[in-house]
Amino acid sequence: MADFHLLSQGPRPVAPFSHAVESDGWVILTGQMPTDPDAPDAPLPDGIEAQTRRVMNNLEIVLNGVGLDLSHVLQCRAYLTEFERDYAAFNEAYQTYFPPDRRPARTTIGVTALAVGALVEIDCIARRPA
Repeated sequence: MADFHLLSQGPRPVAPFSHAVESDGWVILTGQMPTDPDAPDAPLPDGIEAQTRRVMNNLEIVLNGVGLDLSHVLQCRAYLTEFERDYAAFNEAYQTYFPPDRRPARTTIGVTALAVGALVEIDCIARRPA
């Protein structure tokens, strides 16, 4: 049995999906975009650092909405449209969200395009404490 979470306070979905799906303590978060939940039609933040921070903040909003936080995240996947140009700056912003001794497993993938013209999208898998 799974719980499908579509959060009223979460970022507005850019496609038909749930913010998170939960089963047996596993919580899978849909990839988040660098949109502002309070102004979803506003222009995206400028640059990879600002977009990465907005995406991470959106992941936090979704996690908080299901009673979790970034400390529960075990794995992330990041998608970058300008991989070679943005990878180092992306890492600088991303790493500030996790303590050095508690970083989730991660895969970063270069892609040709993302929804809403974003430079970055990140999804993750979290686990509820037993």
